[in-house]
Amino acid sequence: MLAADQRLRRSDDFATVIRRGRRAARNGLVVHLHTPDPADGVTRRPRAGFVVPRAVGSAVTRNTVRRRLRHLLRTELDRLRPGTDVVVRVLPDAAGRSFDELGRHLREALAAAGRPRSAGRREGG
Repeated sequence: MLAADQRLRRSDDFATVIRRGRRAARNGLVVHLHTPDPADGVTRRPRAGFVVPRAVGSAVTRNTVRRRLRHLLRTELDRLRPGTDVVVRVLPDAAGRSFDELGRHLREALAAAGRPRSAGRREGG
């Protein structure tokens, strides 16, 4: 279980992370990562939220996936910079994944979302 101060609760917070954060997808998971500017001096602990739509499965299935991801993300939050917010959006493919697969995909997506953009990437169209 995540501590109360480590959970995103307000829809505005979710929207901010999804709109302003970096995104990375891996096999059934989409991770949105928003890290504040270090100059802002944010010192609160990293926070996380989950979006698990009905398309993932029954309530039992959705809650099982959410519990697994919450447990996996708890250790990953300690490695993030203070003030970072994470939203994990679950896709229907995740329902069939094992605990170990979910953990690997979550770590890969977090790493990809945390990487700086490559210099060779084209801007615009």
